[in-house]
Formats: sequence, structure tokens, C-alpha cells
Amino acid sequence: MAEPRFVYHPDYYCDIGEHVFRTEKYGLLARRLVETGVVPPDGFLRPEPATRGQLELVHTAAYVSDLLAARHTQRTMRSEMPIGPRIISAFVLAAGGTILACRTALRERTIAMNLGGGFHHAFPDWAEGFCYINDAAVGVRAALQDGPAERAMVVDCDLHQGNGTARIFRDDPRVFTFSIHQENLYPIKERSDLDVGLQDFCSGRAYCDRLQETVPPLLDEHKPQLIVYVAGADPYEGDLLGNLLLSMEDMRRRDDIVLGACARRGVPAAVVLAGGYSPDVKDTVDLHYGTACSVVEHARGYC
Repeated sequence: MAEPRFVYHPDYYCDIGEHVFRTEKYGLLARRLVETGVVPPDGFLRPEPATRGQLELVHTAAYVSDLLAARHTQRTMRSEMPIGPRIISAFVLAAGGTILACRTALRERTIAMNLGGGFHHAFPDWAEGFCYINDAAVGVRAALQDGPAERAMVVDCDLHQGNGTARIFRDDPRVFTFSIHQENLYPIKERSDLDVGLQDFCSGRAYCDRLQETVPPLLDEHKPQLIVYVAGADPYEGDLLGNLLLSMEDMRRRDDIVLGACARRGVPAAVVLAGGYSPDVKDTVDLHYGTACSVVEHARGYC
């Protein structure tokens, strides 16, 4: 039986002012996990910031230079976020957390959850959509560079298509990209290896049925040795930025479908938080907490 692992650092929080993206959710989630006994107070794995070399496994040297200097340029301005040294250091640290989650999942053959990350709109040469660093892509490329894994899959269940991730891996046969998302919504779509675009007001039952029909067969066909699960909280029916109709219970079923499929096949999985824009940040934290509970349940199903 494997043990679930959780990666977190208090410096994931950064002050971005009044913004729909609430970075305090990271600390609130960590506190909830400790208070409910899911993680001991000293039980979090503590990441180091991603190195420049690791960032350049995905991003261009010119973009990384702008980013690390916190320069407001054509490459960084599309983030729709403020920029400054403290903000950028939080993104670099979150990327380090996703690398650590991927490495831990592979080494221990378990599920490791980074209480951050999931910034899937960042492209190789520019920021986009609240995302400065595509940490999921950085984590995958770092894990493949480490070995022994040779094949990976990104399962993206955020409300929005993982357009940056699709572009990054479009010519990389080692990585299969899957995204299920609301179709008539930001962003401008790239082509994943498989996209499931859902119509507005899709029900939770229809969403989960499509996921169940799709993800387990993909794992059987492509036999990835690592999964990165982008577990956005924004398909929730109360989210400010979308129109899907998934209840709290539907969201937990979504997590169980993905993580259960990984556990039954013994595929190591790294989980990242991605989006979540409920009017009350407590609802977003509740949704991420549900994902963490699914991590615990299914990690212990690994042999």
C-alpha cells in the first residue's frame, strides 16, 4: 500500500491585489489538511524553486530572462497579472513543487499532490491567463529527463482548455495531452492530442460520463508511466468564470474517475490545483480539499 504525498510551501502565496485568482487558497488548504488530520503538521514535502535550466526545458531563454528579472514586456504582459520579484518567485517555487510531486510519485509509485501549480496557459515564449510558468510541462520534462519514465500523459480537467500545454507538447511523442473543458470559453484553442469540448451548462452526470468513457481507455492505449492531473476547481457550478453545472459531489466523482484509473493500473500521478474562482474562497478550498481526499483514498489502493 502506497502513502499519499503532499507538497507545499507557505511562499506559494503572493499578494496580487484585488483579483479573481485568490492565492490565499494555498495556505487555507494546507491548514485544512493539517486540522483534519490528513497531513501531519510536519508532513508536507518542501520544494525548492525550479532552476533556470529546468524552466528552459519548456520556456525560451529570452522569456525566462524577462520573467526572472520581473520585466513587464510583450512576453510577460499577457498574464493579466501584476508582475514583481515576489510574484515571480512564487511561480518559480510552485514549478519546483510540481517537479517534486512528479519525482516523488515516480520514486514511490504513488499519488503526490502539489498544493499549487496547474498554470496550463503559459506558452514557451509568453505568459497567458494568470499563468507565468507552465509548471505541469516543466514537471513532466524534468521527470522524463531524470528517467526511467519515457512516456507521460497530462489529464487536464480544468474548466479551460490547457492551450499552453497542448502547444508545448504538440511535437513531443513522449507526452499525450488530454483536455476536457467548456468549449465556448477562453482561451483560443490549441490542439491537444485529444480534446473533449463541452457545451455550456453541461451537467455533472454528462461530464463524468464523458470522462469515464475516455480516460481509462486512454491509459490502456498509451500506457503512460506518469500522469499529471490538472485538477482545476472551476468546473464547479458556482464558479464565476464558467457555465458548467458540476456539484461538489460531481467534482469528487471526477477526481475519483481520474485517480482511480491511475491507481488500478499502478500509474504514478502528480496532481496540481490549477483554477478555481468561486465567489467565496471557502468553496474553492472545499473543492481542492475534496481532491486531496481522493488522493488519499486512491494512493492507498496502489500495490
